[in-house]
Amino acid sequence: MPRIILTAHLSSQAGADAFDVSGSTVRELLEALFVLRPGMRGYLLDDQGVLRHHVAAFVDGDVVTDKVTLSTPVPMGGKLYLVQALSGG
Repeated sequence: MPRIILTAHLSSQAGADAFDVSGSTVRELLEALFVLRPGMRGYLLDDQGVLRHHVAAFVDGDVVTDKVTLSTPVPMGGKLYLVQALSGG
């Protein structure tokens, strides 16, 4: 089963730093996460369902470049890392 791993800021919002979920693409894993933690949708996706500008995703260390369809495959036992950049001054 794939695993979603969240950085400290995101995990504080989700209540855990990792989730084992079913799915074979980034989009499917995120949708499974949103079933468990519906409030995370707004942190990760914009109102068009696109990964937010300041959120980066990595599958087993490789950057996810398609932030629109999120169709990047995630292998069984793979890891989806979600990182939210904090900005401001």
